[in-house]
Amino acid sequence: MIVLGLNAYHGDSAAALIKDGKLISAAEEERFRRIKHWSGMPTESIRWCLQDAGLKLSDVDHIAINRNPKVNNLRRALYVLRKRPSLQLMLKRFSNIRRAASYEEQVSSAFPCEKLRAQVHHVEHHLAHLASSYLVSGFDEAVCLSVDGFGDFASSAWGMGKGSDINIDGRVYFPHSLGVFYSVITQFIGYPYYGDEYKVMGLAPYGEPKYLKQMREIVKVQTDGTFKLNLDYFRHHNEDVHYTWDNCIPEVGTLYRKEPMEALFGPQREKGAELEQKHRDIARSAQAMYEEAFFAMLQSLHAKYQCSDLALSGGCAMNSVANGKVYLNSPFKRMYLPASAGDAGGAIGSAFVVARQIDKASKPFVMDHAYVGPQSADAEINALLESRIADIQAEGCTVRRFEDEGDLCQATATAITEGKVIGWFQGRMEWGPRALGNRSILGDPRRADMKDILNLKIKRRESFRPFAPSILREEVSEWFEQDDDVPFMMEVFQVREDKRPQIPATTHVDGSGRLQTVHKETNPRYHRLISEYKAITGVPIVLNTSFNENEPVVCKPQEALDCFLRTKMDVLVLNDWMVCRE
Repeated sequence: MIVLGLNAYHGDSAAALIKDGKLISAAEEERFRRIKHWSGMPTESIRWCLQDAGLKLSDVDHIAINRNPKVNNLRRALYVLRKRPSLQLMLKRFSNIRRAASYEEQVSSAFPCEKLRAQVHHVEHHLAHLASSYLVSGFDEAVCLSVDGFGDFASSAWGMGKGSDINIDGRVYFPHSLGVFYSVITQFIGYPYYGDEYKVMGLAPYGEPKYLKQMREIVKVQTDGTFKLNLDYFRHHNEDVHYTWDNCIPEVGTLYRKEPMEALFGPQREKGAELEQKHRDIARSAQAMYEEAFFAMLQSLHAKYQCSDLALSGGCAMNSVANGKVYLNSPFKRMYLPASAGDAGGAIGSAFVVARQIDKASKPFVMDHAYVGPQSADAEINALLESRIADIQAEGCTVRRFEDEGDLCQATATAITEGKVIGWFQGRMEWGPRALGNRSILGDPRRADMKDILNLKIKRRESFRPFAPSILREEVSEWFEQDDDVPFMMEVFQVREDKRPQIPATTHVDGSGRLQTVHKETNPRYHRLISEYKAITGVPIVLNTSFNENEPVVCKPQEALDCFLRTKMDVLVLNDWMVCRE
């Protein structure tokens, strides 16, 4: 049985392929289009997934789409009757619903020479989110929670997962949304682009929660653990806010009302204006408000279900700072966070909903790694290097092929200890937004100046944003105050105080690190590299950031080589080849 899962016409469009109950391949469209967060029909991702599995579109039995235009329509109608939003807003919403109902036509038009025989299933947005976590978690049962912006007229959903089933017991409906709240603060302090919320999370530790009282005017935590927005501060519920989702980078217009927001916080910060302490304090206060609402939900859900396992998903589950406090601030004992908790993850989630509904007796699939994307054969890399040798030599670089993996890892680890910046390209590309050791840029975490070196040579990003530590799984408890498995870099933990001076480049201003735990079983080469680095330095950690330069993470070897040549990266490793600047 072949199931193709899609996230289409949301940010981070993506496709995933399941064969006989197992995930075979998955990729986000941005990696092929080279446009961040690309939104539209993920035709290139579909094409690659089918090619990777040796299939044609006509071989697909079922297509699952993480949107269902038939759900929550009574709620929509009642809202329109009560609130009477603008005509333009209503027309836009109805247009989006109609488009969601015709996805099969759009898939067929993208493959005009192939016959679409698959049955098309529309899966509720939040059910797809919940499934993207629970159905691949390995839990026999778990509390399931999705916290998001919006999808199918809801922003949050929760219930219990048992066996192959997820029962949704409750939702927070439009227009109330923690995701929209966080986006409003992101826009207000001068970060207007889709996906900029992580900048607020990185900025927050530089401030104090001085505006928490004002934040509580915007978000009202309810006695039942849910929340409501004070809609006096928002525009999305009754005005025609600009949205663009068609075959491009997503765009979202201003979500807040300027006058009441400035009455609370003072003047909004314009994009590119000087960053003041006030803005840092607003960021910290927003993070504190999000955590207050988030943990109220967790406390309520644990009391309701009396289950200590949690499967968390939705765009807000990308808030790794809050995720890292779940065990400290709630009674949950185990948690599964997917590699892509946001909308892209709906491709996997919707596919597993359909697969498990059709075959409940199938063996559960556990997603313990994210290496399910494209890979490059040695012959392809060899041909690339031969064809570009003139460009490589013009940059004063040498090329060497290693016959032994141990020698390659030792040479790379030595280069890291010398303060060199390494482009590390190997195996199958990661699924999700994090570079996890297959499409990564690596550096020495011991160097206090490593962050500045990376920003000067390659990244050119805001100085307040931290870089992440990749750590051998078996060493976590020695270096961090919590011991948990974090294979997808989705949680922030405090670095042990006595260890912080040893890894300043990956320790944030508040003493934390957004770690990735590296397993020998799931990524043996990356584990071996870090082990070689530990053998030289005694530190079982390397600095890891995404292999890109203001673009989506590199997907193909030619993109990695191009990034290396146009930046000041010192070393490029492409599978068994090493390119070095002399």
